[in-house]
Amino acid sequence: MTNTQGKIIVVTAPSGSGKTTLVKQLLAATSNITFSISACTRKPRAGEVHGVDYYFFSEDEFRNLIDQDAFIEWEMVYAGKYYGTLKSELQRIWDNGQLPLVDIDVMGALNIMNKYHNQCLTVFIQAPSIEELRNRLINRGTETPESLNERVKKAEFEQSYSGQFNKIIVNDNLDKAAEELKAMVAEFLENS
Repeated sequence: MTNTQGKIIVVTAPSGSGKTTLVKQLLAATSNITFSISACTRKPRAGEVHGVDYYFFSEDEFRNLIDQDAFIEWEMVYAGKYYGTLKSELQRIWDNGQLPLVDIDVMGALNIMNKYHNQCLTVFIQAPSIEELRNRLINRGTETPESLNERVKKAEFEQSYSGQFNKIIVNDNLDKAAEELKAMVAEFLENS
C-alpha cells in the first residue's frame, strides 16, 4: 500500500469550471482517496450537512479556530465568508491510511502548495473560456447579477495563477477531463 502520510491531492478551479463534478467522479473511482471536508462560515445550501459537505461555523467560531492555529490554511474568500482546511481533518484521513483530496479555491491551494511542496499534487481545472464559465454559472441558477460578476472577475484573476500548479486540465469535455484527472492521480500515487 502507498504511504499516504503527509501527502495531499489539491484540486482547484474558478467557480463554474466543473471541479466539484470531477472530484466526485475521482472519489467514486478511487478507494484510497478521501474527500477533505472544508470549514466555512456560509450558510448550508439545501441538502448540505455539517460534517459531510462542510464544517459550518459562525464567524466567531471560525475566528476562534484561527486563533487556536487549527487550520493549515484559511482565508476570507468573499466579504464575511471564511473558508479553511482544518489540520484535524487531514490528520483524520491520514490516520485512516488514506490520501486527503482537498477541493479548494485557488489562493487556498497555493497556500497548501507552499507548505507541502512536493508532498502534494496540485491540479488546476479551468473552463475552455471565461464566456463558457459565465454561461455555466448562469445555468446553475444560483447567482444574482452582482454575485455572477464577482465570480467572473475572481475567475479571471484566479486563472492568472494556473501556471503555478503541477497540472492543468481544460474541462471542455467532462469525460475526457475526468480521465485526465484519474490518470494524474494514479501517476502521483505510483510515485509516492
